[in-house]
Amino acid sequence: MSQDAEVSISPYQADWPSKFEAEQRLLEQALAPWLCGGIEHIGSTAVPGLAAKPVIDIMAPVRSLEDARDAITPAGANGYLYHPYQGEVMHWFCKPSPACRTHHLHLVPWGSPLWVERIAFRDALRGSGALAREYEALKLQLAEAFRHDRDGYTNAKGPFVHRVCHSRAGNPWI
Repeated sequence: MSQDAEVSISPYQADWPSKFEAEQRLLEQALAPWLCGGIEHIGSTAVPGLAAKPVIDIMAPVRSLEDARDAITPAGANGYLYHPYQGEVMHWFCKPSPACRTHHLHLVPWGSPLWVERIAFRDALRGSGALAREYEALKLQLAEAFRHDRDGYTNAKGPFVHRVCHSRAGNPWI
């Protein structure tokens, strides 16, 4: 994306859950025909006490990407800009713009590997302060190294996410 916001980590903000809830109510109405379950707060802003990019990540369950293609227009009418990022596994949006992000919306098929992994990762971080602190230290380090490369930052977190989600020793939720 052109004019992309730099990667910056902020201390945990107590209003992140309420910002999610406000957006959740808006999206439940706007996307009702395509939803097949509850909208989830994911990502670091969904973990109490965890420093994060100050962007609320929202994952909405859809039956399929094909069925949800028509949801792109109503999402846009509510301020979400569609971008075909990882289009083979989700419909991805940012709000209000790539240069000034407050929210990300991920329309993801319910029960898909991506859906399961994101919920498992969030829940693992919520369930272990030590794991959350380890992740926070990694994010701070990577934000410095990849300040102007959001994809690089995201990709560099991949091995940690994989380890948490796919290691029975590290994740009792599997």
